[in-house]
Amino acid sequence: MAILDNVKTWIKDITEVGLSLIALGVVAEIIFGSGIPFVGGIVANLTALIATLGGAGVAGLIALAIILYLFKNK
Repeated sequence: MAILDNVKTWIKDITEVGLSLIALGVVAEIIFGSGIPFVGGIVANLTALIATLGGAGVAGLIALAIILYLFKNK
């Protein structure tokens, strides 16, 4: 069981780093524009994801609720 706990800890840490990088990318793109190497397109991708979930109606709301539940209960 210790191995599974270690794997879960690693997954949580990697997820937190990923979310931090996304937040940094959004802020950098807002401040400097979309021409930043390795960062450009994050806002466009997030906007497309939100539009996809919004266009899916109830299924999109259910998917969003599941995603938020998973992030909240890390």
